[in-house]
Amino acid sequence: MSSILKDSRGRSRFWIASFTDSLGRRLKRSTKTTDPELAKRIASEWDEAGKAARAGRLVESQCRKVLAEIYEKATGKPLHFRTTRSWLNGWLEEKKIGTSPRTLMKYQQIVREFLDHLGPRADAMLAEIVDDDLKSFRNSLARAGHSASTVNGTLKVLRSPFHLAHRKGYIAADPCVGVGLVDDDVDVERDVFTPEQVRALVAHAPSEDWRGAILCAYFSGLRLRDISELRWGMVDPGLTTLELVPAKTRRKKRNRKIVLPIHAQFAAWLKKQTRGIGRAPVFPTLAGKSGGGKSGLSMQFRRIMERAGIHGRILRQRNGEGRSQSSLSFHSLRHSFNTALADADVAQEVRMRLTGHSTMEMNTRYTHDQFAGLQRAIAKLPRI
Repeated sequence: MSSILKDSRGRSRFWIASFTDSLGRRLKRSTKTTDPELAKRIASEWDEAGKAARAGRLVESQCRKVLAEIYEKATGKPLHFRTTRSWLNGWLEEKKIGTSPRTLMKYQQIVREFLDHLGPRADAMLAEIVDDDLKSFRNSLARAGHSASTVNGTLKVLRSPFHLAHRKGYIAADPCVGVGLVDDDVDVERDVFTPEQVRALVAHAPSEDWRGAILCAYFSGLRLRDISELRWGMVDPGLTTLELVPAKTRRKKRNRKIVLPIHAQFAAWLKKQTRGIGRAPVFPTLAGKSGGGKSGLSMQFRRIMERAGIHGRILRQRNGEGRSQSSLSFHSLRHSFNTALADADVAQEVRMRLTGHSTMEMNTRYTHDQFAGLQRAIAKLPRI
């Protein structure tokens, strides 16, 4: 039975609650309120919690309910308890504003997999998540055979909501601090497609959109995502230039627009298409499709390579849920574009403007010494 009383020594103006705790002890504790009705409610709730604990019926959700009711009665405002699931799902809701559908889909998948990894603990308090939970999730992805870039990319996404929770004061410590990335000890040097291989890719493409996308990549150096998102409004009426802000630039908050000349062969392909207006996609069957996954655009291109009989070096063998990594992929067309320009003696400064590379070091990584170029270099040696 609970009750309230005043401090007999007169040292506190707050009501004192008298109640029985979980061990059956009779306790007296300040309610921190001068309102007698609220003090009675607090005393009653403490007494009920003690009774439930003695009977083995007290659970965490009941404790939260008691605290929330007391807090709301005292302040007139609801007390929100943030579980890991509610916080991450709330973060996803906020990300719906200003995030592309493809990126949002990626975030949703990462959050879903992390919550599944936590199991029942996903519905525990957000503050209970520690660095070991992130490390365990990281290690499970690595054991499943995912590449280092995939694992590290996943960790970088999860850092955002936990950093935010820490800044807002919802958690005392950021669990992502001290969780290292996975080292990638694989040779990631990419190869390039020869002109003959590009012709084979175009010949074995399953659709007109894929034929155009391959030509666009080889003759412009654009990435797969930028090509799939290409709109007719970015193509000038005379089919001479493309004007766009690359997705990678947008992610870095640098809306730097690039203007690319259109190669005659790609212009011929564009001329055969029905021109759309404004935001109508140039490649409608590729627009809005995810790049990753078993049915994503990257895997579709891999199947085109197989039909064309083109196989790159295996950089990483398939392991578990992961997939093998080849030295040739759609992105290799970007390398091929830069390398073909270098073989044609186009100055590096010009190549950097066309590819959007900000440093010579990055552009050099995309420049592969082709044998023909090496032959020309040797031929320049003086005769003996």
